This record gives sequence, C-alpha cells and structure tokens, in this order.
Amino acid sequence: MNKIFLAQQMNRFVQMSVQSANLTDEQAMQIADLYPDWAAMKAYAADEIVKFGVNADGETQLYKVIQAHTSQADWTPDTAASLYKKIGFTDDGVSIWTQPLGATDAYMKGDVVSFENQLWESTVDNNVWQPGVYGWEVKA
Repeated sequence: MNKIFLAQQMNRFVQMSVQSANLTDEQAMQIADLYPDWAAMKAYAADEIVKFGVNADGETQLYKVIQAHTSQADWTPDTAASLYKKIGFTDDGVSIWTQPLGATDAYMKGDVVSFENQLWESTVDNNVWQPGVYGWEVKA
C-alpha cells in the first residue's frame, strides 16, 4: 500500500471528523492545524471551518463559513466578511483565551484575552494558567 496515499486518507478523515465534531470556537482553536486549508473554486457549506493565514500571535487563523457559496480567488476569508467570520477573536478584536501548549505559546505579562465573556490581563510572563486560577486579573 502506498504510504503517501494512506497518509492523505488519514488526513482527510481527521479533517472530516473535526468538521462534524461541532466544537466551540475555543475548542476549534486548540486543534486549528487539523482543519483544511481554504481553497479557491471550492463549494463551502455554512458553518464549515477552514484555516487561512495566521493571526496577530502568529498562530493558524480559522474562519467559519457564514453562508454557502463557491469560493473565488478574490473572496479570501480575510477580505470577504459577508462570507467568513474570523474565529478566535471577539467582535472588538480581543483574542479569546486558549490553553497554551507550553512555553512557546504562553501568554506574556500585559497580554489581554477574553475568557467567559470577561477581559483578563496577564500579570506574569510565561502564563499557561487559565484566567481566574493564577496570573490574571480582571481588566476593567
């Protein structure tokens, strides 16, 4: 059996699984790299999630399809707000907190995140704790 073909099938299975998992935005962000890349000339259904580019933190950016359509090269997720909604940020552009995997993506002192509809500011560098547990204070 061709190992490359098998790997491609496994990748597609994982992508299909995450699309059907009905995850919250926060959960989806934790596995962002498992979602399929956005592609031009592809039919998209409402609520599908795709990855396109990186966010301000240098992490994979996810977008949720707002309305069914066939994509076009000039309707990229970052420019077609009527077709895609950016995942991982509040409407005001604040990052939604996600559990860091380690020191490489830990929050730094002064970082502001949204968690459970509240803004929090990190009071320590290399913060891997959930807001409200340690190293965060509510931002007024």
